[in-house]
Amino acid sequence: MTGSQPNDENRLVQRWLILGLDGATFDVFEPLMKAGRMPNLLRLTQEGMAGTLWSTKPPMTPAAWTTFMTGKGPGKHGIIDFERYDPTTGQLSFNSTFQIREKTIWEILSSKGYKVGSINLPMTYPPTPVNGFMISGFETPSVDVDFTYPADLKKEILAKFPNYSYKTQWKRKVLGGDALYRDNLQYIERTFWQGLELAKYCTERFGGFDVMMVLLKFVDNLQHKAWKYIDPNLPVDRSTRSQMAAACFTELDRVVGEFAAFAKQQGATLMIMSDHGHGSLDGKVQPNLLLKEWGYLKLRDVASRWSTRTNYLLNRLLFKKAGRFAADDLSIERELAVDWAGTQACVMHAGIYGFLYINLKGRQPGGKVEPERYEAMRDELRERLLAVRSRNLQGQTVQVFPEVHKAEELYNCTRAEHPWLPDLILVPVPGLAVVRKIRGMSAVRWLPRRRIEGTHRLEGMLAVAGEHVQAGKRLDANIADIAPTVLAGLGLPVPIDMEGRVLTDLFDRSITVRYEPPQKHVAAEPMEEVYTAQQREQLEKRLADLGYLE
Repeated sequence: MTGSQPNDENRLVQRWLILGLDGATFDVFEPLMKAGRMPNLLRLTQEGMAGTLWSTKPPMTPAAWTTFMTGKGPGKHGIIDFERYDPTTGQLSFNSTFQIREKTIWEILSSKGYKVGSINLPMTYPPTPVNGFMISGFETPSVDVDFTYPADLKKEILAKFPNYSYKTQWKRKVLGGDALYRDNLQYIERTFWQGLELAKYCTERFGGFDVMMVLLKFVDNLQHKAWKYIDPNLPVDRSTRSQMAAACFTELDRVVGEFAAFAKQQGATLMIMSDHGHGSLDGKVQPNLLLKEWGYLKLRDVASRWSTRTNYLLNRLLFKKAGRFAADDLSIERELAVDWAGTQACVMHAGIYGFLYINLKGRQPGGKVEPERYEAMRDELRERLLAVRSRNLQGQTVQVFPEVHKAEELYNCTRAEHPWLPDLILVPVPGLAVVRKIRGMSAVRWLPRRRIEGTHRLEGMLAVAGEHVQAGKRLDANIADIAPTVLAGLGLPVPIDMEGRVLTDLFDRSITVRYEPPQKHVAAEPMEEVYTAQQREQLEKRLADLGYLE
């Protein structure tokens, strides 16, 4: 292959095949492995190394996969959520490849002549030119757009896979019952096999690869939708639907086994990884209600709030329009009737964590808080939020926000580098997710067991098997470690500004890590919105269906 350097004694990996299992966790897999339901994954963990792969804060798909691609955290690449709030305009937009502020591993490898491939990875739309191919992922609006590089690959894919799909299709019917549930799981299983067939097709089509990434996105969707039948903290044999969910994971394991055989055929080291883990969604917390009660946030009069809420519901129910992205006005006021003249702080968007902004004079339109009050108000709000307690359905009193961070402290950056980052990042206790809407009179709404769904956790998973990989050893890593490890494994220098570390313990012999100057990335300017109003509506509906947006 173009990038091969067989005489480089520091090269321990001839090529990498990276299999992404979105949202996967050993919390779910290990009981299934022990029960004989995932024998291929069990074998791979015994032949190679496996352990926890810690996600980003927040453990959200866009932030985590961008960190994987760059080897850097949100303080460098600037992505924390699907949405981005611009405090200078008060508008929300969707993130895309144009908003990534750092070079990705695909760009770095391509510039060195290595052949790369990326299949269905989030944060790759629109696809960018690489030395190889790229098929964009979950945030692709539809198959009508150019979702591949090179562009003619799209036609080939649609011809070879007439039912090609990249989006959730979880169907609901009042009387659907187990049959509809089974249909949904079978759809997910088909996407697993589709990923394998795409990988094989593109390998042949492009004459091989040095590094190829294939993402099976619907591992995440399965857990979001069927968590109450999957939750390892509940009895294993408790329902027909639990058995069907377990069978779906067994089908995933068959695909994993095929990927392992394919990797061996290609002389590739197989890396299986997730962007985050999964756990139960036990409740939702409304910090904007707290801000309202404390006097920091003011809503408009009852009539205005009723009108806002009614219009929102009519758009969704009667006209099938998806809330705030159904029109060109992307401000929060379309669904949360805020009186900005009387508001000092508000959670503007939420992705499990809450992203709070001060209504600062000179920054926001109609800002209220004087700049000299900014730091004092952040400290004041931080202390009040840390003090919030709630009693869950088991009668236990929990600290609702165990962590409240200033963004620049959490991400080790400056506000000048990323002026759109939140003033405070609210980290709820595991099991709670932040929502920005205000519904009812309770700041925390705990969910009964029958309504529990899945949500993200920090603890993702990693398993690596192949030549020069140590056998049977456990490891603990961060998702930022993957990019530098991939480069070092190929015998390549690592950009010195990558925040992840090379996982030297992964290999069965010592590896000398070499470094090179930072790889500068030229961001697209202006960072314009790549989605039309109709595409934003399609994407919001897809994200809302998984609970990513309200």
